[in-house]
Order: sequence, then C-alpha cells, then structure tokens
Amino acid sequence: MTSADEANWDAYVHRHPDSTHCHLTGWKHVIENTYGHRSYYLLAEDGPEVVGLLPLFLIKSLLFGNQLVSMPFLDCGGVLGNSQEVIEALVRQVMKLGIELKVDSVELRQTTPFNTESGSWRPTGQNKVRMVLQLPPSSEDLFRSFKAKLRSQIRRPQKEGMRKVLGGSELLGSFYEVFSTSMRDLGSPVHAAKLFREVCKQLNAKVSVVYHGDRPAAAAIMILFHDNAQIPWASSLKKYNAFSPNMLLYWTLLEYACNQGGRYFDFGRSTNGEGTYRFKLQWGTDPVPLNWRKWSKDGGNGTGLNTHRATFQLASKTWQRLPLPVTVWLGPIARKYISL
Repeated sequence: MTSADEANWDAYVHRHPDSTHCHLTGWKHVIENTYGHRSYYLLAEDGPEVVGLLPLFLIKSLLFGNQLVSMPFLDCGGVLGNSQEVIEALVRQVMKLGIELKVDSVELRQTTPFNTESGSWRPTGQNKVRMVLQLPPSSEDLFRSFKAKLRSQIRRPQKEGMRKVLGGSELLGSFYEVFSTSMRDLGSPVHAAKLFREVCKQLNAKVSVVYHGDRPAAAAIMILFHDNAQIPWASSLKKYNAFSPNMLLYWTLLEYACNQGGRYFDFGRSTNGEGTYRFKLQWGTDPVPLNWRKWSKDGGNGTGLNTHRATFQLASKTWQRLPLPVTVWLGPIARKYISL
C-alpha cells in the first residue's frame, strides 16, 4: 500500500460507524514491523470511492495451523461495508484467498452481529465478552456515580503511598516490567517489547503506570479512537494486591478518557463469570458479546487453542516455573504464532 492508499483506507475507517482502531493501517505497521506476518488488506471501491474494506494477516503455525485473521492479537476487526452487497463481495473474496493460500481457517473478529449468505461461518467457541462502560460528560460525574465502596477502593492505593503517572512511550519500560512478570505468572508467553513501542508510535497510545515508591506495581495501555477508549493490555504485580493498584490504574485512565470527551470505555476482553469479568463488572460495565466468526474450506472447526487444550495447559504450567529472563526471551518467539 502506498501512503495515498493508506490515507484513503483510514479516511474510510474514520467515516464508518462500526469501525474500530483495529481497522486502521497503523496496525499493519505494528504487526509487520514486530512479527513480520504478511498482511492482506482487501479494499472495495465504486469508481474512486471506497465502499468497504477488510484487513487480514496470515498467521502460519505448525502447532495451530495456518490462519487468516482479522485482526490478530486484538479483540476487534472484520469486514466493513456500505451495504450488504459489498460485505458479501468481501466475504467471498476472503474465502477465495483462504483457498488460494491453503489456510486451515479464516477468522473475522466482528464488532457487530455477522450475517452473510456466503459460506458457513461459525462462532469461534470463545466464551468472551467486551466489558464496556458508557461515560458521563465529566469525570466528576463518573466518580459520583460509583458506589461508596468503589470510591474508597480507588482512594486506597494513594493512602498506601502509591502514585499514578500517565504518559506515552517513555513509560514503556515500567509497563513491560509489570506486564512480562504478570504474563509469566499466568503461564502465558509475553508479546515482544517492540510491539508496544510500535503501538505507541503508530496509534499514539497512552500508557499509565501506578508506582509504589520507585517500583511499578500496575500498568496499562489505552488507545483512543473517536469517542471510544479501549484497554488492550493491563496487568499488576501480585505482591501489591493488598494495596489495590489496579483500582487507581483504571481510574486514572477512566478520568482521562472522560475528560477527553470519550463516551465509551472498553475494559477489554474477559471470560464470562471469571475474575477479570467480576472486576470489570463492579465499575458498572455492560458485557458486549464478541461476534467472532470462523470459516474453513471443509466446514470443520479448523485448528486453534481449543484443539490443543491439554497440550496448552501443560505448557502453561511449565511456563510459570521458568525464570523471568527466559520467558522474556522465549515469549515473543512463541507469542508471534498465537493470534489471541
């Protein structure tokens, strides 16, 4: 894509009511520059006018099979179009591309219910939701809307000597210190640090860190798009749990998003009923189903984490016992091929 092509693409993304930051070409650069995956950005035009688009990446893995995904590593993506006719044309094109590339499956991470007459598209089986909070006109109104217990939990970290910092890429060192440790403790390979540098560069992301003294205790990355704020990555260190740094972390980002004119705050993906789900629910969020759909040429389920569940669980337990420097070194090598 030329710079002019990217400008036309992004202009359409900004105009479309169902678009997300995941559709922007900034992610093309983030993923290509970090992991080298090949991109396929499908564009529908009517004369000189852009009328639809579909961003995709080819993820090739010996363990999980070969997939076309829109968009890998993110909650959202999928096809956008001015009409159902355009959407159907793009869906047929990606199915054709999948056959040409001999992939095991094509996955579209739609933000809205996905209806198509082209092919048999099935739910992915991920029991996940986005936790979204509608924001009032000001952060003062938002704080007053919380229950007394929640307000007390937000204030507590600062009473314990914690402090909040909101900025950009200059905070990525602290962010990655927290994030890489948390991922190791969860038994999950960590993303390359370069991915987050690229996110700040290409998407102008905000980074928030809560410190205890001079040590980071919790950290998150937030991306603003139109009137929406989304948290793709957030974590905290277990040893500080008694001080509730996560409460101050999320309030810092909520306050900023609200004062910037945001109308919706997306806390990110959670599994219905689990711990992170309950944590996010206490802020007054509404669960929004993820409309992820998958297609494969033979009509099967394709491959993925669910297919290798037992192997994945064993690997996760082993990962938790590895020294942190080893997981920081090996993590990006493995994470590159896990599209979740």
